[in-house]
Amino acid sequence: MTESFPERLQSLTAERGQLCVGIDPHLSVLEAWGLPATVEGLEKCVRAMLDATVGAVAVVKPNSAAFEVFGAAGIAVLERAIAELRESGVLVLLDVKRGDIGISMDDYARAYLEEGAPLSVDAITVNPFLGIGSLKPAMERARDNGRGLYVLCRTSNPEGGQVQTAWAGKYSVAERMVQEVLEANRPDIFGPFGLVVGATLPELDVDLAEFNGSILAPGIGAQGATLEGVRELFGELYPKVLPTASRAVMQSGPDVSALAEAIDALRG
Repeated sequence: MTESFPERLQSLTAERGQLCVGIDPHLSVLEAWGLPATVEGLEKCVRAMLDATVGAVAVVKPNSAAFEVFGAAGIAVLERAIAELRESGVLVLLDVKRGDIGISMDDYARAYLEEGAPLSVDAITVNPFLGIGSLKPAMERARDNGRGLYVLCRTSNPEGGQVQTAWAGKYSVAERMVQEVLEANRPDIFGPFGLVVGATLPELDVDLAEFNGSILAPGIGAQGATLEGVRELFGELYPKVLPTASRAVMQSGPDVSALAEAIDALRG
């Protein structure tokens, strides 16, 4: 029987800690590292990040958009990086924020959540703007294949609050996301469907006390959040949280040892 995503996640974070490291090889990063804005520059950047993260962290979060800039060749780099990470035992959480309906959502799920697919990963980020029900094909494939989803809920970007804190009946949009994902995880005590809740929030304005999944908390470092701040923000919920740092690590490149030191420093 395939080990579930929550089982793999809990096992690896117990061993390596909860810090999730993002691989965001944006053009600005390549420039800062003295690399050309080419596929070759992308490959060198990603190679350094792989060398710094493999065996050191439980979860790595590549940003798909940074690879897509380079077209098919960039996607090929992403495909190879995913394969290497997964073969080495690192969980890959691909940041793609997909959201669609019906067969299109199912095709996205096939692309990322089916074993043997070229871009098969352990989990992806998804966008619920079309309604939680629109994510059903991805939820079904995630459960069937031992994979996970992270649903955007209360994100780290300041603009997000305009929509996410708007009231829809008795609850805010973000609160409704919490309730819907909680229900989708039942009857599991710790289910395969998580939430994205920004580490940069001044206060936790959604009720996560009963939430039965993992919480991805981006924003450590460059966006201003600290590990201590995340512990304070989430309190007793912290064991469920994956504090996430991308630019805060990559600004230490291109030297692999410096990247590894940055990861260790953020790990706390």
